[in-house]
Amino acid sequence: MITLRQLEFALAVAKHRHFKRAAEDCNISQSALSLGIAELEKQLDTQIFERNNKQVLITPIGQEILTRAQRVFSEVSDLTTRAHSHQTPLAYPMTVGIIPTIAPYLLPKVLPALRAQYPEFRMTIVEQQTERLLEQVRYGHIDTAIIALPYAVDGLHSFEFWSEDFFAVFPKDDVHAKLDTISADELATANLMLLGEGHCLTDQTLSVCHFDRAQMKSSFSDASLNTLIQMALANMGTTLVPEMALDQLHLQNQNAVAVPLAEEGPHRHIAFVTRLNYARVDDISLLGEVFNKAFKDAANTK
Repeated sequence: MITLRQLEFALAVAKHRHFKRAAEDCNISQSALSLGIAELEKQLDTQIFERNNKQVLITPIGQEILTRAQRVFSEVSDLTTRAHSHQTPLAYPMTVGIIPTIAPYLLPKVLPALRAQYPEFRMTIVEQQTERLLEQVRYGHIDTAIIALPYAVDGLHSFEFWSEDFFAVFPKDDVHAKLDTISADELATANLMLLGEGHCLTDQTLSVCHFDRAQMKSSFSDASLNTLIQMALANMGTTLVPEMALDQLHLQNQNAVAVPLAEEGPHRHIAFVTRLNYARVDDISLLGEVFNKAFKDAANTK
């Protein structure tokens, strides 16, 4: 009899293309994972993976099996979730993915309100880049992800709960710090520093400012947004930060000035993303309402 655990093993190997990393992901020994895969292939009388000392390949029939296995695994996960959905709102734990350019700025604003209204709610946070989070949502590894739109979310359902603009960071003694707003043309001559490939904040900046990706390639950095902020405050250029980051920016850097981007906004929209058949849509909507109110309350206290 094929088991869900065997399907989990196979999906982990497909994700990592590596038996050792798949075993670590499943919290078992590599030998136990290999045994589970072998038993699954025996039950199906089909080879799912081709493996040697250098690589793991998926056979054509194996790819079809894995696609169906993912569907089964997600359906079982949603079945369990659905069984709890009739309970008190937010009564069941939830794993939420958040991108790095949202998590450190959103959580301090929303967690106190969430804790006050739903003290029994348990939320696990996973912080990764957008594409990785969307993959985990699709595979049923996490319940939902909080990402910045616009971004391609084909086959998923999005629940927008906030929108905001971008600001350029300068030290007080920089000539640009005296501007009421800063245009894309002015940014281009101010040594704009951007996050590296895979960060949606960079993609959205390029889109809003109508910059050519190839021409801006030298502006990309593997540093974190906080590091880029410190570089900007040291007169090494400038970087763009989202509006939700301004409180922390000014609190931690007395010398910082944030100049609004002149391009028409809002420059990004913040949303929950879930699977189309996700059972706890009402809980996601409720979280969106709580987060939206927390943002509005924070804005009104300024």
